[in-house]
Parts: sequence; structure tokens; C-alpha cells
Amino acid sequence: MGQIEGLDSLLKEHPFFRDFQPDALALLAGCARNERFEADHVIFRQGEAADRFYILRHGDVAVEVGVPGRGRITLQTLHDGEILGWSWLVPPYKWGFDARARSLVRAVSLDAVCLRRKMEENHELGYRLLQRFVPVMAERLTAARLQMQDLYAPSRAPIL
Repeated sequence: MGQIEGLDSLLKEHPFFRDFQPDALALLAGCARNERFEADHVIFRQGEAADRFYILRHGDVAVEVGVPGRGRITLQTLHDGEILGWSWLVPPYKWGFDARARSLVRAVSLDAVCLRRKMEENHELGYRLLQRFVPVMAERLTAARLQMQDLYAPSRAPIL
């Protein structure tokens, strides 16, 4: 039980879970585990099962996509305190991008199947989580769209 109690405290301290009641944090901690990724480790790949989401405690993670003829590009870099991954919320539960550790990363991950089950059983918890994830989703999609616009923008002739 000590591990869950420790994870419960980590969740409580994170801004994403501010104002969550202790019983809700305990439910979430039951789905959580500590993770560590070395620099350059691929955390997940596009098309794989989106089976977790991550609360970044330390380190930087690049959200990447492969672009034909250009290789891998970084759409966004996430840092300490940010949330990584929301594809676990949307069927068919597949990652839409890749995620790669840019430095040593310490994170708390939450199991998606466990979370979806708890959200179904406790609609208030589900609603509160969705309230927190929708802005994350919107911000990530905006960042991806802006990066893609820049990537695929027609070349501009230099101004002489």
C-alpha cells in the first residue's frame, strides 16, 4: 500500500489534479506507477496501443511525427509538470504521434484500461478528468497544426 500512498501524494501535488478529493486521488493512484526513461528512449510510437498517459515529473519529451522526405520532426517539446498522451481517451486508442525522451525522464503513468473502467464506474471522476484533458487536447492539436502549416508552407522567395 505504501507505493499507492506515495503515488497518491505525487498526484495531489500536480496542478492537473488540483481540487481532486482524496478519494478520487486514491482511485487514480490505483492505476498509477512510477516510470523512468533514459534520453532518446521512445516512450510510444504512432499507431501503437495508447495504453497509458504520463505526468512528467522531470525531463523533456519530444512529440514527433515522421514526414516523408524530411524524416522525424518535433511538433512540440513537453517539460516538467506537463501531461503526455490523450489518445487513450479516444477509440480506437492508438497513439497519433511518437514520443521520445530528450533527457532523463521521470514520470507517473496511469493505466488506460484501469482509468476508463474507473471513469465508467464513477461518472463524476470521468467528467472531472475530461474537463482537464480537453484543454490539453486542444493545445496539442493547435501546436501540431501550426507546426504542420509551417512545414508544408510553400517556400517563400527571399525579399531583396
